[in-house]
Amino acid sequence: MYAVITALSAWAIPVIIVFIPLYAAYRKIPAYESFVEGAKDGFDTAVRIIPHLVGMMVAISVFRASGAMDLFVGALRPLLDKVGIPGEVMPLAFLRPITGAGSLAFTTDLIKQFGPDSLIGRIAATIQGSTDTTLYVITVYFGAVGIRKAGYALKVGLISDAVGFVAAILVCYLVFA
Repeated sequence: MYAVITALSAWAIPVIIVFIPLYAAYRKIPAYESFVEGAKDGFDTAVRIIPHLVGMMVAISVFRASGAMDLFVGALRPLLDKVGIPGEVMPLAFLRPITGAGSLAFTTDLIKQFGPDSLIGRIAATIQGSTDTTLYVITVYFGAVGIRKAGYALKVGLISDAVGFVAAILVCYLVFA
């Protein structure tokens, strides 16, 4: 089974790269012109979302640089110790819904500090895979298409992130501890 998965992984992208132009030629679709048109649309979208990205990055920088995150985690530390959540991973609960790059950098730091096979390293990596950048997605993508009422999406996204955070910790304790 491992050999089959390895072979599929090695050939998947080359096959797709060859298949798409051949299929486009078969269907008489101008593949290159379609690609260029899509790239133009993508560039226009990127220009529209830049103000949203800048606003999000400034807010994240202010939150971290002000020491508010450290203060908040410090206040929660006694409660976290009682329920068995390592306080070191708690900033991921706040960073991950906001920024993928920031949370990945924080996870990388945790793995460098504690090791990839430590419980904290495994919990951090599992949180990265179990949660999403909800606020980023809502800010950027909803802002790009002009959606102003995102209340329900925000609630569901943040609840999903909280469930993913707790589930990641529980699964890591069940599997690795």
